[in-house]
Amino acid sequence: MSGLDDARATHIKNIEVKTGKTLAELRQIIEQSGLTKHSDIRKMLQEKFGLGYGDANGLVHYALSSDGQSAAEASGTLLDAITDEIYSGKKENLRPIHDAVISQINEFGEFETVPKKGYLSLRRKKQFAMLGPASKGRVEVGLNMKGVQGTERLQEMSPGGMCQYKVFLADPAEVDAELVSWIRQAYDSAG
Repeated sequence: MSGLDDARATHIKNIEVKTGKTLAELRQIIEQSGLTKHSDIRKMLQEKFGLGYGDANGLVHYALSSDGQSAAEASGTLLDAITDEIYSGKKENLRPIHDAVISQINEFGEFETVPKKGYLSLRRKKQFAMLGPASKGRVEVGLNMKGVQGTERLQEMSPGGMCQYKVFLADPAEVDAELVSWIRQAYDSAG
């Protein structure tokens, strides 16, 4: 079982304890509610069981098997479809940048890609990077690593955030040795 599987199992167990219901019973409650919109189901679970946003949101994903990990496991080609969706419409021109980053990371070794809403989380034992479209026609690479001096390009983030650093890319040519070395450092420290 991977670290993500362990985390998901623990989260589900905690939700079952909080609600006093099994996941199967919670699925049945969701089905019987007649609600179909994710946000409506989440709100119902928050009100009915006093769950916080994160637990209710996770429960909707688990119950409907719509979390990124379950979705990616359901079909190997689904990750490509999700990535296509992330880079659709006005963001379609950013896909070559994404592909250039992923091509470099694939050289490092094994890692998991967990789709999130609007970006991909890249993980080993823990998340080492996030990758997705940013505003202003750029791709954002978020990096989890410590002990690196920020630069104009490697922007330090406020403490407590999802990533300690971010780099914006507007062209596949910006996937250079400097960026790859930062990603490699984050990859190595996650694993």
